[in-house]
Amino acid sequence: MIHITVFLCGAVVMSFEILGSRVLAPNFGSSVFVWGSLIGVFMAGLSAGYWLGGRWADATVSSRRLGAMILLPAFLFITFPLYSLIISDSVFDLDLGVRSGPFLASLCLFFLPSVFLGAVSPYAARLTICSVHTSGSTVGSLYALSTLGSIAGTLLTSFYLITVAGVQSLIMAQGVLLLFSALPLILMNESCPSGRRDRNDGS
Repeated sequence: MIHITVFLCGAVVMSFEILGSRVLAPNFGSSVFVWGSLIGVFMAGLSAGYWLGGRWADATVSSRRLGAMILLPAFLFITFPLYSLIISDSVFDLDLGVRSGPFLASLCLFFLPSVFLGAVSPYAARLTICSVHTSGSTVGSLYALSTLGSIAGTLLTSFYLITVAGVQSLIMAQGVLLLFSALPLILMNESCPSGRRDRNDGS
């Protein structure tokens, strides 16, 4: 379940970035400044998420906490139509220019979800590791799954989904997908105490 969740979160975050260009387009167009703002904000959010996920993973970790971590972006995605246009229009009305406008709108709309989705991989890696002898392959496998999910999300959204459904509907559907991936983790409530070591590591 954890491996599936990591794959799905990787797919969702890149799909969300692609859809973000359509969210900003009515007010800010699709210029290089819009795409630069989107990429920069998502990269900043993911970087912050990797750092936070690692810090949270230093404490006692559990699948319930991982599920709860995914619930916030799920809620933000499901309610996205309620606030996205208001925020985009409000930033546009500030008339900040072709650079600052799309950057601020991207920051307000996309930074927080990308932080929590970025935190999933390092937190899941810590939860999955059961032996120091396999930690490298475990982390590598999970990040590979996340990257494969990102590729799948990018291609599926760009080539197919965005042509058959509305942007807001797709984002809400992503929220529902995250919700249903989080609930089994919360119900499982498996844990891995901080500082756990394999009995054969000589300690």
